[in-house]
Order: sequence, then structure tokens, then C-alpha cells
Amino acid sequence: MSHPHPELGAPPKLPKGGLRVTPLGGLGEIGRNMTVFEYNGRLLIVDCGVLFPEEEQPGIDLILPDFTSIRDRLDDIEGIVLTHGHEDHIGGVPYLLREKPDIPLIGSKLTLALIEAKLQEHRIRPYTLEVVEGDREHLGPFDCEFIAVNHSIPDALAVAIRTPAGMVVATGDFKMDQLPMDGRLTDLHAFARLSEEGIDLLLSDSTNAEVPGFVPPERDISNVIRGVFAGAQKRIIVASFASHVHRIQQILDAAHEYGRRVAFVGRSMVRNMGIARDLGYLRVPPGLVVDVKTLDDLPDSEVVLVCTGSQGEPMAALSRMANRDHQIRIVQGDTVILASSLIPGNENAVYRVINGLTRWGANVVHKGNAKVHVSGHASAGELLYFYNICKPKNLMPVHGEWRHLRANAELGALTGVPHDRIVIAEDGVVVDLIEGKAKIVGKVQAGYVYVDGLSVGDVGEPALKDRKILGDEGIISVFVVVDSSTGKITGGPHIQARGSGIDDGVFTTVTPKIQEVLEKSAQDGVVEPHQLQQLIRRTLGKWVSDNYRRRPMILPVVVEV
Repeated sequence: MSHPHPELGAPPKLPKGGLRVTPLGGLGEIGRNMTVFEYNGRLLIVDCGVLFPEEEQPGIDLILPDFTSIRDRLDDIEGIVLTHGHEDHIGGVPYLLREKPDIPLIGSKLTLALIEAKLQEHRIRPYTLEVVEGDREHLGPFDCEFIAVNHSIPDALAVAIRTPAGMVVATGDFKMDQLPMDGRLTDLHAFARLSEEGIDLLLSDSTNAEVPGFVPPERDISNVIRGVFAGAQKRIIVASFASHVHRIQQILDAAHEYGRRVAFVGRSMVRNMGIARDLGYLRVPPGLVVDVKTLDDLPDSEVVLVCTGSQGEPMAALSRMANRDHQIRIVQGDTVILASSLIPGNENAVYRVINGLTRWGANVVHKGNAKVHVSGHASAGELLYFYNICKPKNLMPVHGEWRHLRANAELGALTGVPHDRIVIAEDGVVVDLIEGKAKIVGKVQAGYVYVDGLSVGDVGEPALKDRKILGDEGIISVFVVVDSSTGKITGGPHIQARGSGIDDGVFTTVTPKIQEVLEKSAQDGVVEPHQLQQLIRRTLGKWVSDNYRRRPMILPVVVEV
């Protein structure tokens, strides 16, 4: 197997007749999926998603792929192929289109409808090309064929990209549900046909590569949901991804069966389900869905609320309900269903929400105590089956953390893909397909780009480190006035602490130490404010560490008069 190396340099110029594959996100992480293909000076992008922040990234709203390596080549982009409508595959599109709004977007009807609604909020009107499975489109030198795959959102597509360098197949996210809710199977016949033609490089979803066996059918959870509805005495609150149309359909069916009315809560949920209903992907019986404002007129036993927040996101509706920070108040006897998986890294946030809801008396039904979720990603058994059909000449696992990528690579090796034809890359690692063999040739910049409010890319790792220190240890400010010519103290030091757990009264102990250090520096002729600030920071920092074993942020302010 080919492995990335941390000392990789910039890639060489792409040889004539070669195909370059550069993942800018989605490898070594769950989310931020984006891959750039290059042939003969032209670029094709597959997906452009976001990653959601974790606890060690306070204040961050979204994490984008790094567009640095393609920023000066935006005119070379033939289009952005979107495999499906989940945020981790389309959420970054508005930020790329801000830089060049006329890059064409290619995808299925539902995928394009979801991204167009998102772009409307950014005041961007995109050029779009709607495709369905079986279509072939020439995007510059890239001959793209679209293949139906089953996932946890309708209308998902894989894409086969033909160039003179060979054929690359990117699966997107997929599984092999044999009894899909919408009857749309992963088209194994199409993959077998591509296999006969010869798949030179397969980019395959790795998310569930560690999970043995096959993913249960989505419809298996219907009886569990109906059982929860049958036993619920008061309101039912369902938290799900705002794009999980199949799951919401099962909730609507159960609500209709048990005589309840449904209200969608949260802007993204209302928007996406409206789109799915209007396009015919969501079947809604007349009178079933009502406005949330009308719920007060209904008895609790006839109410279902569908909201976001299944991943413990702090600003999502369910988290705010758990924190008593939402107009909907959880009461004793309410039933809450978390109808989604746990994205790695979100476990603590989710269980915090579960505990909060339980505290107020809710009965919380989740994946840990009931079968209310099945995955949208192929497990190991399905991947083995898939590789035996596709017979790829080269394999590059994508979409997953390191453990998922390696597990997927091992599955490929078991089915006969030679070890030297399996490429385990990471974000930014450049892979060239030349004369039928894929190999790592270099690396480009592919770090995290943070969205914080209206700011994109302005917040970096140093700022996050400061935020973490402030959140963990607090801040101590020191205010000193000195004579600009002599450096002698004329006022202060005045010391205040916030969030450090240290009472301001104890600083009388360290004040003489700071005065002594500053007086000595004045005698030595040190009067430059920055140097005085450093002296104060070291003196106070050592004292706090020695006495409290803490490392708060110390902010010294030296004013000259």
C-alpha cells in the first residue's frame, strides 16, 4: 500500500496524458468532502462540503476545505459534481462560488434544489445542470457517467469519470439497501458494466469499513418507530438530520397512523422538507403537517415535533430545549426520539443533550436503547461484495477517519487489489494516475478554513488556542502606568481575574513581586512597554502556576505617561 509522508513536497507538473487526483477534504475526517481532478490543464471538482466543529474549536460555525491550491485556477474548473445533498458534501459550495459564481453545478434534482435554496441565502444564482442515473455528460475533457446509489437521502449518485488517462469511479456515500424506501437500488449492474470496461481507480466510501456484515434495511426501523408512537402518552419530539427524507417519511407515516399532527421546527428542517415535499420525494397526507404556532390548540397526545439537533449542536433546537432556552419546553412524559447516528467526535455533546432532556422528565429513545437508526454507509460485507463486482485496478479509500481508510484498504486487498495499487492518502496529498498506476507524488496546502460568523478564514489555530485557554483557565489582566522616560511605576499594578477561579484579593501577595521586577528593569534602563509586559507576564504567570497549578491567559497593559 502507498502511504502519505509528512515530508512530501509540492507535486511536479502533471505529465502529459496523466490524471491528477487531489482530495482537499474528507480523508482522515468525517465531513468536508472535496476532491479535485485534473487532466490536460482542466479541473473537475467532486463535492464541496463542510465539517462541523468539535469542542476544541470554540466559537467556530463551520470548517471549510482550503481552496488555496485552486484559487488561481478558478477559470480552469469545468464544474462541480455533487453526489448528494448532505451538508458534508454541498455545504462548502456557497463559499467557493463567492469567489467565482458562474462555476457550473452538476447533480440530481433534489441535490440541486437543496443547494439552490442554500445559495439563495448567499444571494448567488448558480448555473446548474440536472442529471439522472444513466446520463453521460462531457465536462471539458471529463466524460462523466452518473450511477444510482442508495444512501440516507434520495437521489444520491456515484460518478464514473472517463479521460484518456483512464476511468475513475467516485462512489460518493452509498450503501446496498435491498429494500429501499423509494425503491431506488444501488445500480450494481452499472458497476459491473463499468468493471467490464475497466475501472482504473476507485474512490470508495470508507465510513463503515470497520463494521462487519451488511447494513439493515431502512424500513426495518418502521416497527420500532410505530411502537414508540403507540406507547407515547404526550408529545413526541423527533430529532433528525434536516436532509434525512426517508427517516422523516417514516415519522410522518407513523404520525398519520396514530392520529397526530406534525410540525417542523428549525429553519433548515422547514426549508428542506418543503423542498422534498414540493418535488415529490416526501409524501404528506393532507392536513398532517401544521404550523408550530397552532400546536397549543392541540392536546399533547396529538402532537409530533420534528427538529434538528441530533448531534448535540449547541444552537440546534433540541439542544436549546434541553437547556431550557427554547419556546418549546420539555415536560414530564414527553418522548424524544434521536433518529440519527452518532458522528465520531459528537458523543459527549449528544449525551449531554440526552441527560438534559431526561432531567426535565422526557423519555429519550436513541440508537443506544432502540433500533431507531440504520446507517447510510456500506459495511464491510457490502464493500467486499462491491469490490468483487468492480475489480478496480487501483483503490483509494475516501470519506472516513484514518481507522476507516485503513480498514477499507484491507478489504480491497482481501478481494485481490494488489497492495502496491492501494493508495491511502490524506487531505492535500496529490495522487497521479499514469499508465494505469496510481501513486502519491506530492502534497498541497489543505488545512482547516474556519467560518466564524461572517468571518471566513480570519480565525486561525493561534486564535482557537487562545479561546481554549480562556475557556479552560480564564484571564488575568494587569494594568500598570509607568514614566515614559525613567520606566518607574506611577500607578498600579491593578490586577483583575475573570473565569480563573482566583479571587482578586489574593493578588496583594504578588503585587510587590511585580513592583520589584519593574523597579529593577527601570534601573537597568528597560523602558520599552512590550519588554515590561513580558516581565509582568512571566512574573505573574510563575506565581499563579506555583500557587494554583493553573495557566490562565495573562494580559498585561503598560501605559506610558
